[in-house]
Amino acid sequence: MDMSGVQRLENGHIGTSAQGAGTTGAAVGRPVFEDMLQRSAREGLNFSKHAAKRMNERGIPFDSQMMNDLEHAVEDARKKGAKDVAVISAQGVFIVNVPNNTVVTTMSQSDMKERVFTNIDSAVLL
Repeated sequence: MDMSGVQRLENGHIGTSAQGAGTTGAAVGRPVFEDMLQRSAREGLNFSKHAAKRMNERGIPFDSQMMNDLEHAVEDARKKGAKDVAVISAQGVFIVNVPNNTVVTTMSQSDMKERVFTNIDSAVLL
């Protein structure tokens, strides 16, 4: 999987995993999930540019507990040999590429009506 679009939050700014070391400052009014991602991106899950955009657009609620739950769900899926997992929660669905530890897309509960999930091999219910 091409990971050139994978982003990390560094110092309050979204950048590719190879960028961002020199950026400073924080965006005014940025969504709460970006704060959570900033704290965990260095050692936890990464969010693709697409996934970060979808979370902003869809207003998916995200806090430290959700990040913790998502990381544990991905680790449980990894132990079972999952490669691409759909983590389904009350907030929405997070599609994660397990080997790359990257959330590739998200959708809210309202977006899930009549949706079909393809290219996953596992699902975790939170």
